Amino acid sequence: MIKKLQNNDAEVSKKIHSVFQVSYAVEAKLLNATDFPPLKRSIANFVESRTAFYGYFVAEKLAGVIEIEHNASFTSINSLVVAPNFFRRGIGSQLIKFVFNTYNSEQFVVETGLENGPATKLYKSFGFKEVKQWDTDFGIRKIKFERNNTKEAQNNG
Repeated sequence: MIKKLQNNDAEVSKKIHSVFQVSYAVEAKLLNATDFPPLKRSIANFVESRTAFYGYFVAEKLAGVIEIEHNASFTSINSLVVAPNFFRRGIGSQLIKFVFNTYNSEQFVVETGLENGPATKLYKSFGFKEVKQWDTDFGIRKIKFERNNTKEAQNNG
């Protein structure tokens, strides 16, 4: 089940933070990153964030979170995390489908580390196309994907 998370509630943000920590620890290993900014994100940052958070629950346990920034021209998937205990259960796919069904946008965008094979494969399976690669100040090669909301792209999602 997917529910909107009230991140301005400190207890809810603690749960979001917990899923981010365990998920991003796995991504940091995939990227061979020793200095990984997502792992430094504080609970206060979640509480104060103006982005929308949705959680995927399995037996009332928060298993995955997607963070969305939406405006008139596009919807950005700022974060998509799944707790390692729930990997390979289709939770990431369900969260992406939820966003496509919830947000009416001409364009969807998402970024990840280039060496994050599982994320890249997931985004490509939903019709996202690579538009840019660059190196961060933290020594991580990133990749940006976009998906235009056309009939062709909708058929993939």
